[in-house]
Amino acid sequence: MLAWVVPHKLYPGGYHCDPKQPLPFLNLASQKNYISLYHMGLYSSGDLLNWFETEWPKYSTKKLDMGKCCVRFKKPDDIPFELIGRLVAKITPKEWIDTYESVIKR
Repeated sequence: MLAWVVPHKLYPGGYHCDPKQPLPFLNLASQKNYISLYHMGLYSSGDLLNWFETEWPKYSTKKLDMGKCCVRFKKPDDIPFELIGRLVAKITPKEWIDTYESVIKR
């Protein structure tokens, strides 16, 4: 699984479950029957999730197959790369840290 994280240099506290690990942000995995994209912002931000669900039909004719933060694609050709690029650009590391801390501190 490929992982993009907020490094300890930017967020020394690390991931709350294991502070030795950097703060996770985005993962890409090849599962047995599909490709998974995990974007933590989708899980923690209702606004971002609503934006993504609204934009999805503009970029894909496939039905959106997703869990809480996991978007599943049956084939590589099904991936709307332009939409994924826009999704990734929607949150800066600082914004993700602020969102993460607001959820964790509840």
